[in-house]
Amino acid sequence: MPDNGVPLVEARGLSKRYDLHGGLLGRLRGRERESLHAVDDVSLRIMRGETVGLVGESGCGKSTFGRLLMHLERPTAGEIRYEGVVVDDDGIEALRRKAQIIFQDPFSSLNPRKKVRSVIEEVLAVHHLCPRDERGARVDELLERVGLSPELADRRPRQFSGGQRQRIGIARALAVGPEFIVADEPVSALDVSVQAQVLNLLVELQEQLDLTYLFISHNLGVVRHLSRRVVVMYLGRVVEEAPTAELFAEPLHPYTQALIQAVPDLDPDRAVETAAVEGDLPNPIHRPGGCHFHPRCPFAMDVCRSESPQLRQVAPRRVVACHLYDDRPEVPAATAGSSSQ
Repeated sequence: MPDNGVPLVEARGLSKRYDLHGGLLGRLRGRERESLHAVDDVSLRIMRGETVGLVGESGCGKSTFGRLLMHLERPTAGEIRYEGVVVDDDGIEALRRKAQIIFQDPFSSLNPRKKVRSVIEEVLAVHHLCPRDERGARVDELLERVGLSPELADRRPRQFSGGQRQRIGIARALAVGPEFIVADEPVSALDVSVQAQVLNLLVELQEQLDLTYLFISHNLGVVRHLSRRVVVMYLGRVVEEAPTAELFAEPLHPYTQALIQAVPDLDPDRAVETAAVEGDLPNPIHRPGGCHFHPRCPFAMDVCRSESPQLRQVAPRRVVACHLYDDRPEVPAATAGSSSQ
């Protein structure tokens, strides 16, 4: 379909808070109820046909954000739009026919008691996608699409390797004929030798089926290979967004800089010793005041400890939340064409 300027998927001010009750002992001691802000006021627009990479350390909220987009979890605040229409409780079933998720762990995401044929046929039955007597042929077609022989359909998940199980998970996601797929760390649980095969499969499927991806990963090397645009999250908030080539050529946020510096460089002429982001991720229940990254930031200023930076358009198609750029003139959103504004 042609791009009419309306995002295929859009999150507006999406937040997810988990209230922690602290148990009986906490209540007896008079402790106040605490909250974990997994996703905090995140807005994101994903255009049809593109791949957006969502990156950050474990615990930054990126997987929760993907589940919120799929309505697998209910947001505390904000809204999700699909083709410009707000997805409410009545629209979830229709969303599931257009949007699917590929889970991180191919070992736990498949029912071990069911044969592969039953796993995929169940999707076809739930969504009333084809008559019962045509489901077998559709399962065979889907398995061939992901590079598996239809003869394997009567085996159970335990009889497959990790890479084969993930292909089955992809086939299940494709069963409804989706337009949008959230790929949540789809290769992180696989052997390195198998990861490239699954990634190449995802690229091929996108070209063949005109799919749109939100690709969630902590592996920036993978994201660089697949994504047109990258969004960086830290402790539930977006701290930077930019086209992939520009982000890797000139990362603006200190957190993004540290993540990219930690990516191994296989070129011996350029390889230098780099460390991951210094310090530990703060307790997400008791997040630091001001900029959440300031305890680990080598450029932290007094303002960083007291004021939370807001996302600002600092260049065409580039936004960053960092006080280092407070003096840089903001680019009007209409001129920049940012997907976040």
